[in-house]
Formats: sequence, C-alpha cells, structure tokens
Amino acid sequence: MAQQHEASLGIITSDQGELPNYVRGKEQGAIENPATFDFPVITEIVKETRGRRIVAGDPVLERGYVAAARRLVQRGAVAISSDCGFTFRYQAAVAAAVDVPVAMSSMLLLPTLIRQLPPPAKIAVLTFDSNNCGDDMLQLGDPTERSRVVIGGIEGTKFWHDSFEYPAPPTDVAAIEADVAACIIRLRAVHPEIAAILFECAAFPVVAPAIRRLTNLPVYDITNLCRMMVASIL
Repeated sequence: MAQQHEASLGIITSDQGELPNYVRGKEQGAIENPATFDFPVITEIVKETRGRRIVAGDPVLERGYVAAARRLVQRGAVAISSDCGFTFRYQAAVAAAVDVPVAMSSMLLLPTLIRQLPPPAKIAVLTFDSNNCGDDMLQLGDPTERSRVVIGGIEGTKFWHDSFEYPAPPTDVAAIEADVAACIIRLRAVHPEIAAILFECAAFPVVAPAIRRLTNLPVYDITNLCRMMVASIL
C-alpha cells in the first residue's frame, strides 16, 4: 500500500534551520511556526543558503530550491512557499518544477495590492535590504504603478547583522519591531500618501500586529499569501 501523507503547506528554509540551537521561526506569527496556521506545515532545508547568497539572488541556489520543493510535494505539500522574500527570484523555476501552487515570496502580491488602491495612494514595501530589492522584485511594467511604490529597508540594523551570523543568534523580536517601525515612520514622513504596507521579509510577520497598531494601515505579508493558497485547496 502506498504511504499516505497529510496535506500540508511546504516551506523551503535556509540551512540555518538544521542547527540544534536555531530558534528563528518559532516566534508567534513566523511562517515556520506551525501555530501560525490552522493547517499542517512541513519544511525542507536547502544547503549553503546562508544570508547573503539568498539576498543577492545567487542563481546557483536555484537547483537546491527546486529539489527541496519536489521533496516537499513527495511528503504531502499541497502548496509551496519559503522563509525568505528574496527567493522571489526562484519563483518561476520552482513553479515549473512541481504541480502544486507556489508562492515563494510575498512580492507576488504587489501588482494586486497596488491596483486595490486609488491614485495617488502609495504602497510601502518594507524589506530586509533595500539595496537588493530592485525593480526585478517589483514586476511592475507600468511606470505609473511603479511610481506609487516606496521601498524602505532595515539594512545595517541589529536584526540585519544577526541574520548574517552563522549560527544566527536568537531572534530579537523587539529589535525587528523597532527597526521596522522606524523605517515606516521615515517613509511616511516623506510619503504621506502611503496607504498600505507590504512586508518583503518573511521574518517581519512576527511584528505585523504591532505595525498595524502603529500605522493604522493594512499590512500584508507572506503568511497572508500562504493562507490564501491553502484555503483554495483544503
């Protein structure tokens, strides 16, 4: 008899996740935390995916992400995502490799979100590193739509530096909240037209409730997209 697998969301993670003392992803609201969702979550690790290689979109990593996605489907994944928004650059390859829905990054939401807002409203993309979040991540061919997207990053902050350590120290949620809050405050001071926020970084959902309270704006992240994918199937 063929082995039966439980229908699950499959999350592809970096190789930090195989370290015994690794704790990122266990916080409330984190994409890797099973308690974040009301459906099962399974994970697969991609080797040699330490911070800077993913953020820079190293094309060598693509094969590992494809292989991890295939393993997740074999284990029962009905949809695939990842623990880093910069894996958007592997979206096409992974989606072509498996026969289940794939959303590697919350950046897939951007074209839809910008079209939900009336002009001249803008959307703020809050990213782990704005130096690596260029137009290739935005997928907006219309210059008018592109002009309504404001990008802000937390590069140089404590969490940014922590993420490049190996092994990474325990996630400092208070630091993430402070850094993300400071970023959106700066952006709104220059762009008061901001009417919504999209988190590129898959670590930011742990502070989404706090940022909603601070800004009184809609905040979207990868967990919203994962729930939509799985809800359409289960």
